[in-house]
Amino acid sequence: MSPDCLFCKIVAGTIPANRVYEDELSIGFPDINPQAPTHILIIPKQHIASQAKAVSEDTALFGHLMAAAAEIARNQKLERGYRIVVNTGDEGGQTVNHLHLHLLGGRRMGWPPG
Repeated sequence: MSPDCLFCKIVAGTIPANRVYEDELSIGFPDINPQAPTHILIIPKQHIASQAKAVSEDTALFGHLMAAAAEIARNQKLERGYRIVVNTGDEGGQTVNHLHLHLLGGRRMGWPPG
């Protein structure tokens, strides 16, 4: 846990979030600035600042986050498709320094994405 991290505070329960998913390793909740009809953030309970900080010991956690995203997508009825995005660093659009996946769905996604 990082004491100044917004997402660590959500994990700890000191900042409320509408948890649409939770298990022993991760939490899913709606983004406060949605970019699609369905926009869920999936975060690990463990603090990892970004994708760039991942190490080989994090491999199982990353797989777990992807499986959680698939379960959330099923629960959100995104059968027609969805996108998973991981912003990394300032130039990658990361605004909270805690690893998180964006699950976006409910509309056709364009390409290129950014």
